[in-house]
Amino acid sequence: MAKQHEHSSPATVQIVFCACPDAATADLIAQRLVTDGLAACINQLPGLTSTYRWQGKLCREEEILLMIKTSSSHLDDIEARIQSLHPYELPEVLAVPCSGGSQAYLAWVLQAVAGTH
Repeated sequence: MAKQHEHSSPATVQIVFCACPDAATADLIAQRLVTDGLAACINQLPGLTSTYRWQGKLCREEEILLMIKTSSSHLDDIEARIQSLHPYELPEVLAVPCSGGSQAYLAWVLQAVAGTH
């Protein structure tokens, strides 16, 4: 029996969330991801308060949230880059697929990161 070839699905737009401890970290990650062609656009949302439990202790921190617009084909590279640049032992890297939106904007995101995978 002949082996069926797996067809990769077309790239989809993803939004990756990453909380950063300060503006310097947020700027560094944003600049590197966009400069390296891994993200089309990154919004920095200051004023975020995160409450979480870490190593048995309840924590509350002021952070800056990054909203990273990218392609599904870049998720592994983005996670690796964030891991290398982020000061946290376990930085937040959460990817959410876009289920809709402006078709022109979604096409722009995919075009902006095309050819860098």
